[in-house]
Amino acid sequence: MRTFLHDTGIIFGRQLRLALREPLWIVIGLTQPVLYLVLFGPLLEPLASQLGATNAYALFVPGLLVQLAVFGALFVGFGFLGEYRDGVIEAERVTPASRTALLLGRVLKDMLQVSVQSAILVSLSFAFGLRGSLVGILIGYLIAVVLTGAVAAAGYALALTVKTEDSLAAVANGVSLPLILLSGILLPMTLAPGWLQTVSDAVPIKHIVQGMRDLFAGDIFGPGPLWALFWTAVLVTAGVWVGTRVFRRQNA
Repeated sequence: MRTFLHDTGIIFGRQLRLALREPLWIVIGLTQPVLYLVLFGPLLEPLASQLGATNAYALFVPGLLVQLAVFGALFVGFGFLGEYRDGVIEAERVTPASRTALLLGRVLKDMLQVSVQSAILVSLSFAFGLRGSLVGILIGYLIAVVLTGAVAAAGYALALTVKTEDSLAAVANGVSLPLILLSGILLPMTLAPGWLQTVSDAVPIKHIVQGMRDLFAGDIFGPGPLWALFWTAVLVTAGVWVGTRVFRRQNA
């Protein structure tokens, strides 16, 4: 275990140094959610009561956090492919380091990056008028950070499988579009017709978004937050398992 933690720490430290050399990417990743907050959030304020919320931003910001977690991590494979072509991944594979450590070191860097971006986003949201349960907001924030780990692990596995930016872009965009439309990130799926709500029920991200909205509203122990925690745990387990399996298989 000590060796595993040491190897994970080495990979995490190297990835963090690389990220700090290019801070512009952190800003770019935050730009889209902030634009939604500034340009779309005010449109919801007069509609909050009709949407069943007392505060429009308590309804909207959870979706933005999930958007930041999912779409910030879904495209991590592009940077990974650069390392792959430069021979970095191959050099790491010939070391005795655990394949899980090679993956987790990178995933932890992505989680730290999104945690900073999410903290900035929530702080800005308070300035715009976000009000809600502080405990619920903190739990929702942690769910978003953990969800980042699940998606990032899957993103690295996808990159290592397709190995080209063109294929990665096609698959990532093909996955992200239905996720945006069916997860209720921008507006609750309760506004959708019955058949569309039924389809969206099969999307775990939708239940995470709804659970985080309940948390922001102060419903800490209700079924919504429990489903959000359940699906986050399932996605993290599946993402790390798939990512580790692909790393090991590529080494075979």
